Amino acid sequence: VQLQASGGGLVQPGGSLRLSCAASGTFFSLDAVGWYRQAPGKERELVAGFTNDGVANYADSVKGRFAISRDNVKNAVYLQMNSLKPEDTAVYYCNADIQVVRWYSKNYWGQGTEVTVSS
Repeated sequence: VQLQASGGGLVQPGGSLRLSCAASGTFFSLDAVGWYRQAPGKERELVAGFTNDGVANYADSVKGRFAISRDNVKNAVYLQMNSLKPEDTAVYYCNADIQVVRWYSKNYWGQGTEVTVSS
């Protein structure tokens, strides 16, 4: 099982990016999912996530600008990022609890995709 993140890049302040993360391999279900980020010299932090019961939550710093969504058919999760600011610059990672087989879950990290917000 692997998580593959994509969609990062260089964008000007005020711009938008959409990150994607797809789970591949053989597994039973994709459960709680989330996006984290780590800026240089800082700890990794939760940006947005879905709990197992489908509730979305966001870091205060991105509320109203970022939106997380998921496609359960494609086993994918997305992060729409609008009104980007230089302080959003970081490597973004997707994370997921995946039931490898029914009732047995493991936590997985994607490889990270870099987002740079700069003029």
